[in-house]
Amino acid sequence: MSEQPLAQPVTQYRIEDLAHHSGATVRTIRAYQDRGLLPKPERRGRANVYGSSHLARLRQIADLLDRGYTLASIKELLEAWDAGRGLGGVLGLVAEVQGPWTDEEAARITRTELDEKFGGKPDEEAVAEAVELGVLERIPGRDDEFLVPSPQELAVAAELHAAGVPLSAISGHLRELRGQVEHIASRFLEFTTEHVFARYLGHRPPTETDAAEAASMVRRLRPLAQQTVDAELARAMRTFATRHLQHHLGAEGPPPTDSERRSVALPPETMRAVHSLVGQEHAAAFIAAATEREVQARTLDALASKADNSKQFDQKA
Repeated sequence: MSEQPLAQPVTQYRIEDLAHHSGATVRTIRAYQDRGLLPKPERRGRANVYGSSHLARLRQIADLLDRGYTLASIKELLEAWDAGRGLGGVLGLVAEVQGPWTDEEAARITRTELDEKFGGKPDEEAVAEAVELGVLERIPGRDDEFLVPSPQELAVAAELHAAGVPLSAISGHLRELRGQVEHIASRFLEFTTEHVFARYLGHRPPTETDAAEAASMVRRLRPLAQQTVDAELARAMRTFATRHLQHHLGAEGPPPTDSERRSVALPPETMRAVHSLVGQEHAAAFIAAATEREVQARTLDALASKADNSKQFDQKA
């Protein structure tokens, strides 16, 4: 006669014990219960008793919060889970989106190596700005070493500095470039969501199948954004580098098209005067209107001058 396996004892927790094992506070656990995120405990006499399922649910909520979900969206996901629709596909999609979007691997660099890369002279202000921009990350407990999320980005900065570009100019250029690139990324996501992902994410939360298919689509489309930007950047650099070279060599480049935007530097005191007059948000429109008015005035003056000269010539004749 075979022996029957012993039943596993059921783990039971008081709310204080549940808080200790889950890392949540007693107040948080009660708030989750009130919002319907956590099942109510079992009543045993005068005490509330929690089980392993409560601990698992608290850890699940903590994981989703770490992934950036709000409590409202977590409630929707957990209700789907309780209704028999798995979270595996959704969490797989989240992991795919939040995973690395580049094959580049982070590296470490010592403070001595960093100073040598940038001329050998320590610059605390530049290091602080690099940390603020995320080019460098401090390592807890290691004041003489940094994490470099993108070694390529740091190498570009080192090359520009070696070519004579000041560190302040490099950081300013990076801030400007980052804003422009973030706009491109936002537009690419809007475009792909409208034409691709809307069919998978049209309802909340998505089904297990839809979430898995969306994750697969992310893997396929992930390199397309960088490939498109690389191709367009190469085209633009070729076009504008040719124009700059022609300008500096004295050759006349192709005239700009009517739709082409060109930047013009204005003196700081002029910009301050415009801001005080119409406000910063209306400065661009004001300058454009003033420029157009000046162009029209000069055109009229030129036409009047030509007419006057023609009249004088006729009288002499």
